[in-house]
Amino acid sequence: MTPTRYQITASASLIALIFLCLAWEGWLAPLKPGGSWMTLKAAFLLFPLFGILRGKRYTYKWLSLFIQFYLMEGLLRATSDSGLSQKLAAGETLLAAILFISTILYVRATRAPKEEKAAQSN
Repeated sequence: MTPTRYQITASASLIALIFLCLAWEGWLAPLKPGGSWMTLKAAFLLFPLFGILRGKRYTYKWLSLFIQFYLMEGLLRATSDSGLSQKLAAGETLLAAILFISTILYVRATRAPKEEKAAQSN
């Protein structure tokens, strides 16, 4: 696949994850009735949004590390919660995994030829 497809996949999964976090903690299955402060976890996903949409390689690199917190939270809540919250956690896990994989593949696809030769010689 081309870097453009990885960029589109990463952008779509990041935007979907933002909306999922907002809906989940806002009104679908919040920790406390009436919504909770956990909606702020969606705000942290806004920081890399423009870098991902613009194809900034550095943003892809640090997002691949940062997104693992959402993957961990999704796995934890998918195994400990029940009902709708458990299903939403599984969705968060899936979206975070797709985002993680697409960021890694984008970074690899946009690697400079000089970096490839250095990596192969090691």
